Amino acid sequence: MGVNSVTLVGRAGRDPEVRYFESGSMVANLTMAVNRRSRDDEPDWFNLEIWGKQAQVAADYVKKGSLLGIIGSFKLDRWTDRASGEERSKPVVRVDRLELLGSKRDNQEAAGSFSGQASDEDIPF
Repeated sequence: MGVNSVTLVGRAGRDPEVRYFESGSMVANLTMAVNRRSRDDEPDWFNLEIWGKQAQVAADYVKKGSLLGIIGSFKLDRWTDRASGEERSKPVVRVDRLELLGSKRDNQEAAGSFSGQASDEDIPF
């Protein structure tokens, strides 16, 4: 028996990119930065894929800098690069549960501090 479970708390690295399909389903893709224990360490970055009603919540309420909690599973997306013909892959967390953490005001402030070009000193995490 195997277990494939990912639980993360971090901040959205960008606004969700949302795609709609003829079938009526939708997907939201975004990145999430998760801090390490030491403030001197760079955060770990994760690619998130959110489907269905959770994707609509992400599209409506998640902005760059929003504090999020997610539960999901790890998968490896694979494709062939059109230009080079090489096999490519990237790790993705498919989100089963999305929690909007922090207050609405906190998320608005985080989104405001993330607008435009930010230096390392501007990033709140």
